[in-house]
Amino acid sequence: MRYVVTGAAGFVGANIVQALNRRGIHDVIAVDELKPADKYRNLADLEITDYFDKSEFREAFAKGRLGKIAAVFHEGACSDTMETDGQYMMANNYRYSIDLLDICTEQKVPYLYASSAATYGGSDTFKEERSFEKPLNVYGYSKFLFDQVVRQRFAQKKTTAQVVGFRYFNVYGPRESHKGRMASVAFHHYHQFRESGVVKLFSEYGGYAAGEQRRDFVSVEDVVKVNLFFADHPEKNGIFNLGTGRAQPFNDVASSVINTLRQMEGQSALSLAELVDERLIEYIPFPDALVGKYQSFTQADLTQLRAAGYEDSFLTVQEGVSRYMKWLHDHQGFLSEPF
Repeated sequence: MRYVVTGAAGFVGANIVQALNRRGIHDVIAVDELKPADKYRNLADLEITDYFDKSEFREAFAKGRLGKIAAVFHEGACSDTMETDGQYMMANNYRYSIDLLDICTEQKVPYLYASSAATYGGSDTFKEERSFEKPLNVYGYSKFLFDQVVRQRFAQKKTTAQVVGFRYFNVYGPRESHKGRMASVAFHHYHQFRESGVVKLFSEYGGYAAGEQRRDFVSVEDVVKVNLFFADHPEKNGIFNLGTGRAQPFNDVASSVINTLRQMEGQSALSLAELVDERLIEYIPFPDALVGKYQSFTQADLTQLRAAGYEDSFLTVQEGVSRYMKWLHDHQGFLSEPF
């Protein structure tokens, strides 16, 4: 069976390629744009049969030059929420996604794609319903608008094969170093602690105490598991939140990072109060530039995902971040440093 993974040299894409390899599937067509070129390192230890730049893939796929495709995992996108070039964002995230959807529809190929929790933006309710979708930037809007197209196709019964969108919440884990400033807080905390011996968090904001702003942090391990679950059940369609269903504070992430690194050096774990007392965690004033633009709380509503039959539990921050820190430690000099 042959699979296509777009954004294959990126974060989630590379982890999906790895998961397919672990199933014994090596017939994978990787699609990406190697800018910067160092993203190749995310694929260097994986098995693929071909690579296409995203600029040439669309035509090759449309003309049937790739053979029979079992499914397309469309992870390729500009994920920089600070990007202000709306023309680029819409061409890259919206129009390209529609083109691939059209080709998959014509060729009856299952299409599993990355949406985003950024579609909710200014909302305080995270359910897959139009009334709660309030994107705050053009990135969120590009994802929201494509989800709307998918809904229209469902309503008009214009799909010919499986179509599934996943609204990723705060994903962290291996193979994200190329993301730079957009990498997870766990990744940045790891480097901050290694370099300075302290992790810095925002102080009080939005009605939350210092470091107690809460997000739904989800391990890329779980993100991949959900993707493969739906690939294994091509009769299931829809747009689904993909988080843990838990909102955990940034203090939990910082504590998990520091304590895991301490334990790997033979030191004991410390409570949050002890970490603060020893100045291993410090709180900094909330930046004026983020006032009114910052989500202090996110939590995926998993009702629809569970109704679709996904029953596995999700890693907590303590479980997932601990595993991630050990991976970063074991891969120093390969994928642990920012590109």
